[in-house]
Amino acid sequence: MATNNTVDDVKIQDLKVEESTTSKPEAASGATAEKPAKVKKDKPKQDKPKQDKPKQDKPKQEKPKQEKPQAMAEAAAAPAEVLEFNRSPEEVEKALKDWANQPLTANQRKHDEKILPKPDTRNVLITSALPYVNNVPHLGNLIGSLLSADVFGRYCRLRNYNTLYICGTDEYGTATETKALEEKCTPRQICDKYYELHTKIYKWFQLDFDYFGRTSTDKQTQISQDIFWKLYNRNLVLKEKVDQLYCDTCQRFLADRYVAGTCPDPACKFDDARGDQCDRCQKLINAVELIEPKCQICRSTPRIKTSEHLFLDLPNLAPDVRKWFDQSVKTGHWTNTASAITDAWLNEGLKPRCITRDLKWGTPVPLEGYTDKVFYVWFDAPIGYLSITANYTDEWEKWWKQPDKVELFQFMAKDNVPFHSVIFPACLLGSQDNYTVVNHLSGIDYLNYEDSKFSKSRGIGVFGDHAQDTEIPSDIWRFYLLSIRPESQDSVFSWNDLMSKNNSELLNNLGNFVNRAIAFCEKNFGGKIGDASKLETPLDQMFVAQISYELNAYIEAMELTKLRDGLKCVLRMSRYGNQYLQLKQPWAKCKGSDADRTDAEISVTLALNLVYLLSLALQPFMPTTSNEIRRQLNVEQTVYALENSFRCYLPAGHSIGQAVPLFKRVEKPLADGYRERFAGKRT
Repeated sequence: MATNNTVDDVKIQDLKVEESTTSKPEAASGATAEKPAKVKKDKPKQDKPKQDKPKQDKPKQEKPKQEKPQAMAEAAAAPAEVLEFNRSPEEVEKALKDWANQPLTANQRKHDEKILPKPDTRNVLITSALPYVNNVPHLGNLIGSLLSADVFGRYCRLRNYNTLYICGTDEYGTATETKALEEKCTPRQICDKYYELHTKIYKWFQLDFDYFGRTSTDKQTQISQDIFWKLYNRNLVLKEKVDQLYCDTCQRFLADRYVAGTCPDPACKFDDARGDQCDRCQKLINAVELIEPKCQICRSTPRIKTSEHLFLDLPNLAPDVRKWFDQSVKTGHWTNTASAITDAWLNEGLKPRCITRDLKWGTPVPLEGYTDKVFYVWFDAPIGYLSITANYTDEWEKWWKQPDKVELFQFMAKDNVPFHSVIFPACLLGSQDNYTVVNHLSGIDYLNYEDSKFSKSRGIGVFGDHAQDTEIPSDIWRFYLLSIRPESQDSVFSWNDLMSKNNSELLNNLGNFVNRAIAFCEKNFGGKIGDASKLETPLDQMFVAQISYELNAYIEAMELTKLRDGLKCVLRMSRYGNQYLQLKQPWAKCKGSDADRTDAEISVTLALNLVYLLSLALQPFMPTTSNEIRRQLNVEQTVYALENSFRCYLPAGHSIGQAVPLFKRVEKPLADGYRERFAGKRT
């Protein structure tokens, strides 16, 4: 443990380390050459109460830079940033106790047993909005729900929470029938074909579902009809005749996706609104309200015809939904986007919502007189979470009917929010069957593509199957999408930005730090980890405390599902690692006295322990890179749980592996070529 020499002796907490934009050669092969950091010492200040909240990185405008050829893991000019080592003596003392004395806990995930809620532990149930089976998912679909949920699920497992992440394809409804007509096959054949395609894409993107199912199953029919009967028996289902659009040419009622026209909202007037929702203003509409509607099958103009349907009595359920929502927002983690959309819906007043459609492909309505109809996909699609879990385990009710023992996190883009925050909870609450209702709802904004929008139907942007055909690994796709995750407003996918972030944040920052630390240990200490159990220099002590602080900022962001901020914390820890080495200059001390060489050994040992910590914190975002870092540390089979403080993970005497560059530079011609390749309409 540390001696009496403390950070107060040299006021390290008042030091500011400014990143240099140039480098000085160090002893490690292929590592960065760096100048000593500029150290600024602040004037004495009055003590002020400090809050332990992580500082939020302010968004910065990145200016284009001239690209320089670089050797293995070299760091060219990184954006100048002042990093402060300013932890309090109390924080340092606690961090040092945790560093040397706290035991390490192994990650407890097991792949060979069914995951069920356990007593006396945190049980986390995660869902991502079910992707429509009828088309190829694009990058906007991925970050909107699936990839975000995957990252959070990986984080939860890393923390040893008892976690179940389920998802599956949404297979019923008009969209599937329409696709079957286009491809001249049956809806079942469409579902089978695209289910396999979805599965392959998600596997390539390393989405780690505990179970990936589908909604066109017997379990879906059983559970949907059971919930319907409970609502019906409580007089929460209304019967009402409605006007629908009917196509005389096709001899059929035109449900949602079979019709398009101009949005009836005077403030919108989008000329390609669907029969159930306008893509521009996001308002739900009835098909008969469309201006100048057209049949999407034959392009003729339909007429209005009456049909009797079933409606969910949302006005009667509104008080229960409002009470639940107010409590859930207070105790759970809802994004501002999700809570604002839900609050607006409830404030506007809920109206009865039709839950049946005149279709063949869907969950059949069991009520006499309506057996020729199916449930509206947005009544039974969210029930797919339950049925998919039921197909995973016969004990599915332990997840879905023990709300006091399970936390439900749901991930989606903002267009799906009302169905998950109003309609689905209304059905579960109205059934009075003790269902688990969402505790934390991460509804985010849209990801756009360059100067346009992603669109399945129009084929704009990069789609999952085409991403696999590029020279860009899935880890880089994951990293970039998460770095621009639209958590508070719409964001834009840009090839120039992808190139910039890859080259600066990954190659020059993270990759450089990992490579220089491993390579330096290889060259100067025979690849052996030193003994860093006792840290006697103030800077070493402060470094451990600062990394613990940044780790807690990471944990706080991830717990709130602020995944983009969590990724920033990982990159920030790496920058601290680079600056720590810059201050300590172990490459110079290796050539000095025995005491200097010992100090250099401790410095590189601390750096390598940070490398291991980065492999953990990075795992939810870039799993392949995380595994590769541990392989280079020669601990690929050793995955510890992520604790609340920086620990000494690597024992003295441990032999590390060989340094290999983690990332490759993305050159401008490559990015320009992909921009041109994916600019046209998909065929």
